[in-house]
Amino acid sequence: MTHPISAALLSCSGLELTDAEKRLFSKTNPIGICLFGRNIQSKEQVSSLCRQIKETIGREDVLIAIDQEGGRVRRLSGNPFAETAPQITIGSLPLEQAETAARLHASLTSSDLHQCGINLNLAPVLDRLYPQTTEALKSRCFSSNELVISRLGKIMIDEYISNHICPCVKHMPGHGRAAVDPHLNLPVVTASLKDLELDFAPFRHNAAAPAGLTAHIIINAVDNEHPVTQSSKAIKEIIRNLIGFNGFLFSDAIEMHALKGNLEENALQSLKAGCDAVVYAQGRYDDLENLSKICPPLSEDALQRFETIKEIILPPRQTTEIPSSALRQYRELVGSVAPYQETYDATEVLNILQQPRR
Repeated sequence: MTHPISAALLSCSGLELTDAEKRLFSKTNPIGICLFGRNIQSKEQVSSLCRQIKETIGREDVLIAIDQEGGRVRRLSGNPFAETAPQITIGSLPLEQAETAARLHASLTSSDLHQCGINLNLAPVLDRLYPQTTEALKSRCFSSNELVISRLGKIMIDEYISNHICPCVKHMPGHGRAAVDPHLNLPVVTASLKDLELDFAPFRHNAAAPAGLTAHIIINAVDNEHPVTQSSKAIKEIIRNLIGFNGFLFSDAIEMHALKGNLEENALQSLKAGCDAVVYAQGRYDDLENLSKICPPLSEDALQRFETIKEIILPPRQTTEIPSSALRQYRELVGSVAPYQETYDATEVLNILQQPRR
């Protein structure tokens, strides 16, 4: 008997699945697995891990996700992968050059993901850059101009989809005003809804995106008690209505310190609020087991939204090599890219801090 698909995008501990992870994932049928730096050593190893995940879960449509934004948030790094620039570098170019760079960026990234068997990229970032934007996010934004963000975001989204990679925009409904890193604490945004229209604009312009990731922020104008991820009011009024997004909605990682409950509470509150699935990033087996026990099957609405993702990723695309001229043109536009560093790298920061949840 096939188990229903669980509303959880889980993670694993190392370079290959452990026997315990195989048994758990086979039994609980999560919607997919998200990969992080600890899961990546080489193209051959990642390809083997992705095959192992698909064989274990037993679905051709299992999501294998990654944060491959560019800049310091790129899990696939070093030869043979394309060294892609941070979004701020692309957004700082003259618009016509920026549009070309955005298209090439998504094309090169898609090729790398396909070579490994990855089908969901947690990108692009559509947050609007502000002076107070945290260091965790600053270089990952395209611009402070919502029109530039909207345009470059759409180019990347369309290019990923045309290459059969599902893009997942983030962080809905806009994280740029937050002066606190949600990995460490809960940001509170006090701006009015009228002012926040600037933040919402890139997401509204790209409301047809197939997937999105929530922001762990409180927006006082709508709900001064719960972060968006756990606020049914914010998800309904802002993400679904004001923005008009009807794609598949993932929570941001539920172990971030912005969410104050334990993992199980965070998962259930996020799903109750309207997230279609929750994301767990740290790959600790006890947490995986506990989440697998309490996460329900995908709702009927979530299953319908998942169909849109499946139309993008199935059947799996045959890997085609990107012409060297494309990489050369991209490099001419964005310049040299700094070596990959994970000393302060978004969700990886929690692995580095090693702060216990309980």
